[in-house]
Amino acid sequence: MAEYQNIFTRIQVRAPAHAGVALPPGDSPRTSEPFFAYWLGRIGDAQIGPIYLGWLGTLSLLCGLIAFEIIGLNMWASVNWDPIEFVRQLPWLALEPPAPEYGITIPPMAEGGWWLMAGFFLTASVILWWFRMYRRALVLGMGTHVAWAFASAIWLFLVLGFIRPLLVGSWSEAVPFGIFPHLDWTAAFSIRYGNLFYNPFHMLSIVFLYGSTLLFAMHGATILAVSRLGGDREIEQIVDRGTASERAALFWRWTMGFNASMESIHRWAWWFAVLCPLTGGIGILLTGTAVDNWYLWAVDHGVAPSYPPAFEVSPDPAAAVGGSQ
Repeated sequence: MAEYQNIFTRIQVRAPAHAGVALPPGDSPRTSEPFFAYWLGRIGDAQIGPIYLGWLGTLSLLCGLIAFEIIGLNMWASVNWDPIEFVRQLPWLALEPPAPEYGITIPPMAEGGWWLMAGFFLTASVILWWFRMYRRALVLGMGTHVAWAFASAIWLFLVLGFIRPLLVGSWSEAVPFGIFPHLDWTAAFSIRYGNLFYNPFHMLSIVFLYGSTLLFAMHGATILAVSRLGGDREIEQIVDRGTASERAALFWRWTMGFNASMESIHRWAWWFAVLCPLTGGIGILLTGTAVDNWYLWAVDHGVAPSYPPAFEVSPDPAAAVGGSQ
C-alpha cells in the first residue's frame, strides 16, 4: 500500500472561507471577498483575502510606491529613457548617493538629492509597516515576536543607509540603490576597510546566518517527517505530547546528541535569525568609526598572522658608509 509522504505531496483541505477574528471598534473594515487559488495552496494556504490595510498599511504602501518610482525613473533616465536598454541594463543600473564633497548636506536633486528622497520614503514605508505589524499583533492578542524580528532587519537597514553615514559625516558612505551596484559597494567597502572577514561581528553574523538556515531546515524537515503522525499540530504537541513529538525528540537525541522540544526549537531559530542582522549591523557601525582597517586590527589582537613582506628592500647605496655624497 502506498504511504503518504508529504515531502512531495500537499493535501489541500478546503472549507468555507474564513474572514478571521472580529476587529475591535475603530478599526477599518476588511475589504474584498476571499477566494481560493489552487497553485498557492500547493505552497501555503489557498485562501486569498479578505485584505486589511488600515491607515498605517495604506501609508506604508504609498511611501514604498513613491520610493520605487523615484528609483525606477532615475534608472530609466540614466539610459536616456530607452525601454529596451532599461530592461537590458537593469541589473547594472543604480541610483547613487551624493558625492563625498556634500557631506551630510542636502545636494542638488541630480547629484544625490533623488537618492536622499528615495531613502526617506523607503525608510518611512518600512517603519510604518513595522508599526502596522506591531499593532496588528496586539489587536489579535498575539505576542510581538514577529515585529521585533523585523526590527532587527530594520536596524541593519538603518545602519547601512542612515546611522553610519551620519557618524562618518558623509552620505557617500551609504549604499546605492541597484542590484549589482549594491554588490559592488559591498566588495569595495570590505576592501577599503581591510577586509570585513576579519570583523568579529561579521563573523558572528555569518555564524547566525548559516545557523538559522540550518535550524529552520532541520526543524521543517523534522515536522514534515512526523506530520503523518500529527506533528504539524505543534501547539497541541507542546501541551500534550504525542507519538509525533516523542519520535521527533528521540530522532534529535540520536542524531544531534541533545533534545529540542516543539517550543524550544522555535526560540533557537528566532534568536539565530534575529542575531544575524543585529550583529551584522554592529560590525558595519564599527567600520570606519572605531576601526579603520580590520586586517590590522586582527593582527594586533592575534586573530590573523601578519603577512611577510613580498619583496626585500635593498639598502640605499647613498646612505652607506663611504657612499657618494
